[in-house]
Formats: sequence, structure tokens, C-alpha cells
Amino acid sequence: MLNTASAIDVVAVAWFVGAWLVYSLIIWRFSITGRSLSSAMDHQRRQWMHTMARRDLRMIDTGIMSGLQNGTAFFASTSLIAIGGGFALLNSTDQVYGVLRDLSMSEAAPRGLFEVKAIGLILIFGFAFFEFGWSYRLFNYASILVGATPSAAHAGETEAIAAADRAATFTIAAGRHFNHGLRAFFFAVGYLGWFINGWVLIATTSLILIMQLYRQFMSPAARTVIEAAQRNRT
Repeated sequence: MLNTASAIDVVAVAWFVGAWLVYSLIIWRFSITGRSLSSAMDHQRRQWMHTMARRDLRMIDTGIMSGLQNGTAFFASTSLIAIGGGFALLNSTDQVYGVLRDLSMSEAAPRGLFEVKAIGLILIFGFAFFEFGWSYRLFNYASILVGATPSAAHAGETEAIAAADRAATFTIAAGRHFNHGLRAFFFAVGYLGWFINGWVLIATTSLILIMQLYRQFMSPAARTVIEAAQRNRT
């Protein structure tokens, strides 16, 4: 099937994979500095856990944790539905292929290449499911660690500080895996452009990459928490 791909298809897929990897590397590079939205929120999660350790009543914290778990479970379920939709796409190849062939701005892509595109979409949502599933489990572990944190009367003790740090570490890890799953969802939207042709895949991938970079570094939400993280570091 792969030998049916044209040169533009190969370039477009390389651009898609490269954009995803480069964006991931950029976020990883700023994961400690607090100069991106994701890394700044990691600082907020750690601050949350240390604030939690000084609270007598922690219903607020358990409520937030429950909301995070429910949101993660929702996206994990959505990933499974999307995977099922991908297999349905394979089973309806004749009908869908005919529609996309009419939409194509160039010569119709071979049927075998269409099936490769559908399998690629399934793999993206499969990756998202594993990320959301692991995130959900980490949030579950973090909830247990919150419950294991000593009461506010011991907030200044070494064990209480260490317990808050452990809970923060698990919460941060859960948030990062959740972000990986969301990233797969966002790039899956760009990947849909390949069902039309390679040129559209390049355009949609570029648009997703620009939007993601803007949200991480230049959006109002990013500026708000980045400035707070920078003040806390000074």
C-alpha cells in the first residue's frame, strides 16, 4: 500500500510527524523553566499541593481532583469512540472513498492509500487513549497521596512537606500525560487534511502547530500564569 503514495504524500506525512515531534521537544525544553503555559501550570500544581497541606478541610482539593479525573475519563472514553469510528471508516471504505475522491484537489488517491490514512488515524487515537488512561490512573494515585498527607497541624514538618511534594509530582505527571493525549487530539484534526490530499495535510498541520505555539507562549492565559511563575522563581 505504501508504494502507492505520491511524493507530496511522503513530504506531507514527514511534515506532520516532524511538526508533532518539534512541538513536543519545545514543550519539553520549557518544562522546567515556567516559560510556557504547561510548565507554568506545573508550578501552580505544586503550589496547590503545598497549600493543600496547610488546609484543615480538604474537600476543595478532593473536589478538584475528582473533576480532573472525570475530565480525563471523558477523553479516554472519547478516544475509544474515535477508534471505533476509525474502524467504521475502514468498513465503509467504498462510500467514504468516493466522497473524498470528489473532494480531492488533485488526482484521486489510490484506494490502498486511503486505508493507510484510516489506520494512521486509528493509531493516533490509540496513542491518545493510552495517554488519557495513564493520566487517569496517576490522578487516582495522586488522590491517595493527598489523603496520605498529614494534617495541617503538621504542615511545617519534614514528612508533611515530602508528602505534599509526592502528591505534586504525581499530579504534574498526570497533567503532562493528559496534555499528551490532548496534543494527539489536536494533531488528529490536522491529520484529517490528508484525506483530501497531501497539500491540505501540510496546511492543516501548520495551522495546528501555529495555534498550539500561540496558546502555549502568547495567549492571554499563558501570559497570566507565566508571569506568576516567573515572579515565584525570583
